[in-house]
Amino acid sequence: MILQHRRSLASRVTLLTTMAVAIAIAFVAFGAFMTVRLQTQASLDASLMARAKAVAQTVREAEVRGTNYNVPGWLLGASDVRLYLVTDEHLVYSAERAGSPNFGTPEFEVATGQRDSAVRTITQDGHRYRAVTWPTEGDQGRAVVLVQSLDAQERVLKRLGLVMLLLGGAGVIGAGLAGWAVARSGLRPVRRLTRAAENIARTEDLRPIEVGGNDEIARLATAFNQMLTALAASRDRQRQLVADAGHELRTPLTSLRTNLDLLAQASSGDVDIPASARDELLEDVQAQIEELTTLIGDLVELGREESLTHVVEPVDLAEVVERALVRVKRRAPEVRFVVDADHWWMTGEAAALERAVLNLLDNAAKWSPAGGTVTVTLSGGQLRVVDEGPGISDEDLPHVFDRFWRSPESRGMPGSGLGLSIVHQIAVRHSGRVEAGRAPGGGAQLTLRIPGKVSPD
Repeated sequence: MILQHRRSLASRVTLLTTMAVAIAIAFVAFGAFMTVRLQTQASLDASLMARAKAVAQTVREAEVRGTNYNVPGWLLGASDVRLYLVTDEHLVYSAERAGSPNFGTPEFEVATGQRDSAVRTITQDGHRYRAVTWPTEGDQGRAVVLVQSLDAQERVLKRLGLVMLLLGGAGVIGAGLAGWAVARSGLRPVRRLTRAAENIARTEDLRPIEVGGNDEIARLATAFNQMLTALAASRDRQRQLVADAGHELRTPLTSLRTNLDLLAQASSGDVDIPASARDELLEDVQAQIEELTTLIGDLVELGREESLTHVVEPVDLAEVVERALVRVKRRAPEVRFVVDADHWWMTGEAAALERAVLNLLDNAAKWSPAGGTVTVTLSGGQLRVVDEGPGISDEDLPHVFDRFWRSPESRGMPGSGLGLSIVHQIAVRHSGRVEAGRAPGGGAQLTLRIPGKVSPD
């Protein structure tokens, strides 16, 4: 999966922080503004309703009709409140010289008794008013209407909105700065890891970096160090493999070159070599070529990547042992093999398993004396190969499966020191293991264990 981002991580963190704070501030400001607005309006409605009830108990039609304007200011309770009287005949009387608002159905329904009261906002000449209607006492078909301007309330709400806008803007700016500071501080270890990775790519220096703390960044740094350790170990193994391979190839190549030079000189007449010596040289060349072929095959097997395509199929390990025995008997006709193999089915690579079994049998045949016996037993998924050789010393046991390792006794014998290492690699690839030890009779005992089942079903 390829991730592409045009913005840097720090800028995205800053942007997300700013957006989150801005949304939170917007919700809080909107909630506070609406709460103040509703509370102010509710308080105004309650005040107007109380005044309307008081006026409805004392006012009379004559007091607001005509030009007497005898409504006392204390009765209204405020100088910005206007008093109107509406009738069930849709007539409006006012104690003010100014024109009356456009009253509608709610006010006249209160006058006719269809509604107990009415509270609503009306508009006149571009101004908004709050109107409360309450029926009069004693005069049927009449209702008083108290009207108060909302200009003062709207001015307060505008100031409140402006203050919230300024404070919210300041909060958003502060959140952006705080997000930038947090992103810059929090991403400092990431930048350090980035510089370390760039330095590794430039210098190939695989030394681990220092790790402090126990947070997610520290875990990332620890995982990075583990990757560096694995990479350094892989590089060391690769270098060791190349060095060991070069060392192992140098001796047979030198000997092969010397023999070929002698044969070339004999062919040109510069050196007189008897026929028997020539035949020995040709046999030696052939043996060296076979040794090089085996060594190169072992190196290819060890260096094979796991990503290559493998033929994985159900395999009967008993059949694999039989095929390997046919091959090893041709190589070591002087050794007797005693076999007792039960069927053991598993899923794996038949060719690789045959190579592993063949290496075990070749190793047993190499160490067995002429006329000796190699016992091969396959039971319950355990392949045990026992020879009658000198066995493996306690000092050599930890190194049996190392690459290119050869005991002092085997230095003069043919082989590259890769056979058992290949067995170990193939066993691990099949979720198994191989062990080395001493047999009860004194020889070497190698045991290969691979998971599977008795029958293919």
